[in-house]
Amino acid sequence: MRVRLIVNPIASSMTDRHRADIEARLGARHAVETVLTNARDHARQLAAEAAADEVDVVAVAAGDGTLNEAADGLIGTPTALAALPGGSTNVFVRAVGFPKRLDPATAAVAAAIDRGSIRRIGVGAANERHFLFHLGAGFDAAVVERMEQLNPKVKRYAAHPMFAAQTVRTLFRGFDRIVPHLHVTTPDGQNHDSFFTVVSNVAPYSYVGARRMLLTGDAGLDRPLAVTSLTRFRLVDVAGAFGSSVAGAGHLRRAREVVQLRDVESLRITAAHPGGAFPWQVDGDYLGTVATLDVRYVPDALSVVLP
Repeated sequence: MRVRLIVNPIASSMTDRHRADIEARLGARHAVETVLTNARDHARQLAAEAAADEVDVVAVAAGDGTLNEAADGLIGTPTALAALPGGSTNVFVRAVGFPKRLDPATAAVAAAIDRGSIRRIGVGAANERHFLFHLGAGFDAAVVERMEQLNPKVKRYAAHPMFAAQTVRTLFRGFDRIVPHLHVTTPDGQNHDSFFTVVSNVAPYSYVGARRMLLTGDAGLDRPLAVTSLTRFRLVDVAGAFGSSVAGAGHLRRAREVVQLRDVESLRITAAHPGGAFPWQVDGDYLGTVATLDVRYVPDALSVVLP
C-alpha cells in the first residue's frame, strides 16, 4: 500500500528517532512518504492532498488535535486514517484499542495495515467541523482555551498536571457557576439548560494517566452520538462528576443534575441567553466562541485502520 505519514514535529511524544522508527516499521512492507505539519490546520490540507493523490493510508503521528485535522481532510474519501500516539493523551488511539506507547502502537498499526484491517466508521460534525471522539461546549472548552494559551514547551512536558491546574483555575476564576451557559434541544422536543455538554462518538472522554475518564457507556463507533450535560454546577456537582468519570460513570448515570441522551442523530446547542456566546472544542482542539452549534451524526464517513 501507499502510506503517507503526517508528523507533527512538536507533538509531545515525537522525536527524530521516533519518526525514523515509524518510517522503518511502516516502510518494511509499504511505500511510505513523510510530510511534516508547520501550522494549525496544515494537517487537513496534507490529508486532503493525500486523498487526491489516491494514497491508500494516511498515518498520523501527532496529538489528538492534529489527528482531528487530518480526519477532517479525509471525510468522504476512500483513503484510510491510521492513528499513532504522538501526543500527551491520544484519546482516539487508545479508545479504538491501540497501545498508548508509540513503539508498540506503531507495530500494531503496521500489522493492521498489513492485514488490511480497515473499516468505515461514523463521526460527529458541528458547524461543518468533524470530530472523532467528542465535542465539548461550555466549561470543558473554557479549560481547553486556557491550555492553548500556555507555552508549547509547558504542554509538551507537563500536559496532564497543567490540565488539572487549568481546570481548577477556570472553575474558580471567571466561569459563572450560577446561570447556565447553554440550551440543548433535540428534534424530538427534548431540551435542557446546561453548564457543560459533551457529545460523544466513542465511550472514553479522556484519560488520566492509565485510567480512562468515562462520561457515558452509550457511545461507540457503530452507533449514533451520546450526550452528557451538567445542568447544575455547584462544587459538589463538579467533584461528583469528576469522581464518577474515573470510576465507571455510575453516579453520572443516576444523578439528577446530569442529563444523558443516547443514539442521537442531531441536536442544537445555543447560548442560553439572547446575544450570548459560549466556547467549544472538538477532540481537544479549541475553536473559539459561537452562539449556535448544529451537531449531527455522519454515518459511513471515514475509513479507519483498526486493530
